[in-house]
Amino acid sequence: MKRYFITGLLIWVPLGITAWALKFLISTMDQSLLLLPNSLHPETLVGVYIPGMGAVLTLLVVFLTGLATTNIIGQRLVVFWEGVLWRIPVVKSIYYGVKQVSDTLFSSQGEAFRKALLVQYPRQGSWTIAFMTGSPGGDVVNHLKGEYVSVYVPTTPNPTSGFFLMMPRSDVIELDMSVDAALKYIISMGVVAPGNGKKHPNPSQAVLLHGANTASSTPSEKT
Repeated sequence: MKRYFITGLLIWVPLGITAWALKFLISTMDQSLLLLPNSLHPETLVGVYIPGMGAVLTLLVVFLTGLATTNIIGQRLVVFWEGVLWRIPVVKSIYYGVKQVSDTLFSSQGEAFRKALLVQYPRQGSWTIAFMTGSPGGDVVNHLKGEYVSVYVPTTPNPTSGFFLMMPRSDVIELDMSVDAALKYIISMGVVAPGNGKKHPNPSQAVLLHGANTASSTPSEKT
């Protein structure tokens, strides 16, 4: 009975958590409908509450915003808007702090969270997975001798908290592992182990290798 019960938990727990996360995400995005007048709400137009319409509206607004800010007029509006926020004492600190982090994380040219690393932490001989976030800057560079990299060491099973370290480049090992696989490894506390990173040959190469091995293992016949 215990084995059957645990097997049932392994089926329902991931499904339940996934459903809860999706419900929370969709219900949060549905709050964007509050920006519309009551006459344009789905309940008023159709007469029935349709979950997910706010999520569609949110995605549409984000897409149209990105589309509008790619031209010259949109970029000037963004510069004007940021200039207004810069004049507000408390708002400018919050806005520009969040903007710098988001620009670093989501920029296609940035290297933040693009590489998974193997580092020794919290002591020599103890290894853990970390992510490269860039290079040290400011006055910090003047006090570091050699080439250093900025590293984020996440905690497990919650990778949103962690430690920021500046380590010599020679002390970090770049892994042949995607960031998604590294996050799964961290969140699962090492239970979900990724592959070994070795590239397998394609089918044609496998056939050639198999034929070569077969030929080398077959004794030559004397005529």
